[in-house]
Amino acid sequence: MDRDTVVLFTRNGLGDAPAELQQVLATKFLTLTLESGELPGKILFYTEGVKLVCEGSAVIPQLKEMEKRGVELVICQTCLNFFNLAEAVRVGVVGGMGDILTTLQKAGRVLSV
Repeated sequence: MDRDTVVLFTRNGLGDAPAELQQVLATKFLTLTLESGELPGKILFYTEGVKLVCEGSAVIPQLKEMEKRGVELVICQTCLNFFNLAEAVRVGVVGGMGDILTTLQKAGRVLSV
């Protein structure tokens, strides 16, 4: 990956699988991405994906490290409000669908995981 790449999380985990497996896969994906050193420019979180940046998420440490290394984490405000999670965000920046749309339109590559 590179800084022109955007990763898109729309689930509370990775892929279509049982919830526990999705969580394991998301943790492994983010850990291996950090270890590779090839980080995306941004990671977008919307629909169920917003739960990954909230209190209780197993991937908060990996996401905080990514943010520390310059990866922008953008979270959908509408989705947070829908799930009543606005106060539970622990990492990233809350934005609107306009921010997400602009990021997708400007991205060189979008990976939906």
